[in-house]
Amino acid sequence: MESPDVAQVAADTSDPRAGLRAVASLRVLADALELRQVEAGLRAGMSWQQVADALGVSRQAVHKKYAKRIDQTIPVPRRQS
Repeated sequence: MESPDVAQVAADTSDPRAGLRAVASLRVLADALELRQVEAGLRAGMSWQQVADALGVSRQAVHKKYAKRIDQTIPVPRRQS
């Protein structure tokens, strides 16, 4: 099933079981896409703070979620103190 089809099923409340499965699938897709975008941002030289700002979360939250999941070959800018 294509993503737009899954989104339609997720939005349709006539079959909650199918809708819930679709929502779970979209969540997995969104998480995978977010990781790809975080990695792309870091490769482009964005700081953890800039990534966090773009996602609307704290720097600590985005670092905790992704620091160990990102491609470890990405040169991550260090926080200036």
